[in-house]
Amino acid sequence: MKVAVTGATGLVGGALCRHLIQARHQVVVLARNPEKARGQIPQVEAVAWDATSGPSPVQTLEGLDAVVHLAGEPLAAGRWTSRRKEMIVESRVAGTRNLVDALSQCQNPPKVLVNASAVGYYGSSEDQVFEETSPPGQDFLAELCQQWESEAQRATESGVRVVLVRSGFILSTEGGALPRMLPPFKMCVGGPLASGKQWMSWIHIKDEVEAIRYAIEKEGIEGPLNLTAPNPVTNADFTSALARALRRPAFFRVPGFVLRLMFGEMAETLLLSGQRVVPRNLEKSGYRFSFSELSKALDDLLG
Repeated sequence: MKVAVTGATGLVGGALCRHLIQARHQVVVLARNPEKARGQIPQVEAVAWDATSGPSPVQTLEGLDAVVHLAGEPLAAGRWTSRRKEMIVESRVAGTRNLVDALSQCQNPPKVLVNASAVGYYGSSEDQVFEETSPPGQDFLAELCQQWESEAQRATESGVRVVLVRSGFILSTEGGALPRMLPPFKMCVGGPLASGKQWMSWIHIKDEVEAIRYAIEKEGIEGPLNLTAPNPVTNADFTSALARALRRPAFFRVPGFVLRLMFGEMAETLLLSGQRVVPRNLEKSGYRFSFSELSKALDDLLG
């Protein structure tokens, strides 16, 4: 297959490109900085494209088998100021709109669009279990995901199968949140965030990229797809598992007010709240997880 990937210099995009290349697929990267993309992943073809300002990638998309759209401003890079929120929305919503507009202009559009989303679609709850059919939440991230997915869904009008991958907390030592969590634990000052009751719907990076490839290849998959392991845990349980994997204690609870002072609304949504999400559609489709238990996932990454 020939697959285009946006966001290839990010954690998931880079891992996905390497996974697809290993599986002998041809990968075309759409990137603001194609030289950087080629430097990180030399085996790809890299084409210049800015998600929000163009130029239109119609010629590159023509006749491809699949497009995986992962590009967007990082959600957890700092406080959600008004300007930062505008940048997050613009990069995801307008970027997806521009990509889908390009797909609509193709004479022979790709067969499938796999578009990034997040479990933040569901809002937060300590009690409810969220499946793909669960209603959306009402906070900033939930509303962002709804707009994001709505733009991607328009590709069906061009005959493109659309898969909306709602990713959870991705475990990797190459990037994301896990490497930033390790130093305090290694110095024996790690611990739960606030009450520790908030749910963490996690997934190993290996399953993340394998599930995306699975969604590309399995024609019966379409619509929302939760990319989370089958066994979500609370923050307190995650903290305990991480401490065990590192053979360190985890006694130092981080007060919620400290996180709110440091990160504002972002802390409330991403750190102090959570959602218990299960991958119902992925399991029904026959996908088999490499890592369904947190302890084994952490041992694989940190052992």
